[in-house]
Amino acid sequence: MLVLIPVLFFVLLEVGLRLSGYGDNYEQWVNATPTRLMLNNDIAKRYFYTTKSLPFSIQNTFDAEKKPGAFRVFVMGESSAAGYPFSPNGSFSRYIQKRLEVLYPGRTIEVVNIALTAINSYTLRDLFPGVIEQKPDLVLIYTGHNEYYGALGVGSLESVGQFRFFVNLLLKLNEYRTTQLLRNFISSLTSLFASENKTESGTLMSRMAKEQLIEYNSAVFNAGLDQFEGNMRNIMEMAKEANVPVILGTLACNLKDQPPFNPENIDGNKTASDIFREAESLLQKGNIDNAKELFILAKERDALRFRASEKINDIIRKLALEYGSPVANVDSVFNENSPYKITGAELMVDHLHPTLAGYQLMGKAFFDTMLKNNKIPVEGSVNIPASVQDSMALNTFYFSPLDSTIAKYRIIVLRNDWPFSERKSSAAMLKLFNAQSAIDSIALYVVDNKYSWEFAHRKAASYYLSKNNFEAFRYEMMVLIDQYPFISEYYKMLAEELLTRKQYDETYNILKSQLVYNADAFSTKWLGIIELSRNNNDEALNYLKHSLTFNQYDAQVLFNLSGAYVNKHDYNSALMYAEKCLSADKNFPGAKELYNQLRAALNK
Repeated sequence: MLVLIPVLFFVLLEVGLRLSGYGDNYEQWVNATPTRLMLNNDIAKRYFYTTKSLPFSIQNTFDAEKKPGAFRVFVMGESSAAGYPFSPNGSFSRYIQKRLEVLYPGRTIEVVNIALTAINSYTLRDLFPGVIEQKPDLVLIYTGHNEYYGALGVGSLESVGQFRFFVNLLLKLNEYRTTQLLRNFISSLTSLFASENKTESGTLMSRMAKEQLIEYNSAVFNAGLDQFEGNMRNIMEMAKEANVPVILGTLACNLKDQPPFNPENIDGNKTASDIFREAESLLQKGNIDNAKELFILAKERDALRFRASEKINDIIRKLALEYGSPVANVDSVFNENSPYKITGAELMVDHLHPTLAGYQLMGKAFFDTMLKNNKIPVEGSVNIPASVQDSMALNTFYFSPLDSTIAKYRIIVLRNDWPFSERKSSAAMLKLFNAQSAIDSIALYVVDNKYSWEFAHRKAASYYLSKNNFEAFRYEMMVLIDQYPFISEYYKMLAEELLTRKQYDETYNILKSQLVYNADAFSTKWLGIIELSRNNNDEALNYLKHSLTFNQYDAQVLFNLSGAYVNKHDYNSALMYAEKCLSADKNFPGAKELYNQLRAALNK
């Protein structure tokens, strides 16, 4: 009884907290629609205890019930995996999605990117069982840059210690409301002693690092390596037990054009900055190999661990070899495609985030690894040369001027924050943006977290339409459809404008693509009307009757059904639908004349 009393207390407390609605929903998956799932936007609350501005994924969705023959890929990692600063539609996973769609046009392709900014291997390990539950055919992982400063890392603002067992146990307990109650109580106590002037300016990772320096081969440095290897080994074990293929990516960073943020002393004589300058000098003299070695050394001896050590890449390759998993050698691919074969500003916008072209190159590196190691479906592919596949994928890679401006402003925020420079006030930062157009202003609202990415693109589309710039409007709508293909409203908004311009073939293609995800009264009606105009009467009848299941009193649908039956010489059915049309709307144009003609033809 003495043992059971405290157990019973906590059971009753947990039940009481749940019944009262206390706490947050930490479930991994939530419904985006009744039939589609996505990563919970509040999932980061599992990992961030003191930070208020929390990251969320790029909101890819997938079928709650996996379709037969579907090929499902999950992508996991940090901000570089999420595509920062080009998120959500600039990520490397978008290239893989497009490439697979080109290769398998008749197959359901799901590339689900659940990467989060400012996290590390603790988050991946915690989320991996939930990923396995969703029956992935492949998992792609690109992680390691944030291992020290990402949430719960050994050098992080959110650290709760260096003992992996304790941290992972705490993450497991987070699903209980009792744990949340305890966390909130501790947070409240902590806030009593915190500075009232505390702000959360700048990027999330700059705040997470709390300016903590970690010297090469120090105890904390080695603890970070142990943390990474232990968590990644757990992930690989789970994947092996579930028979889920995993491809690990090695980490690329800016070697040539990023000096050390906080240089260490090396052998008491030189600092990492001295080594970096020496590397630059050797590069100018054409001594490329030695320059590259020194650029790497300068990065390794940067005490601010914003770029992963080469030892992280060593662990990635070791685990891949041990568990028989392929490796996408992203670092090598970036070097090979850079001047002097040393990754620099040509492919990196900062210290480790690729350019848009860099993300596409990263996607290609992963895809080539998938292809080489037979990690794609055997059946259903079309015979298209790889170079043509690549160009076709890039041609449907929707990225608008608004996206470019958002990315530009995000880079400005990053480069004017610690450790790139001293933090600036909001007023000083605002001057740097230099917004000169309506699109610039919309982008600024996104960066300032006043507009969501989705709302911003809707605003941009409306702006272009008000200026009679239909092509820009159409492109913005395609950006939205590409990101959220399950939202019918976007198809309708575009289709209505196409119809007013009598662009029926494009309207047809847009509405057909909607049917992959869902049908509604509008899409089926207009597909039926367009098929009728093409004299495809059977197809027209199918679509129009389907439309009636959503709205049986749509006079336009009823009138066109009557016309389709006239074309098929089924005048009785035509008369029936003409009568229904007049019943729904006695003044519908042409309905009365059609009704009278049919009655006369049938001698009624």
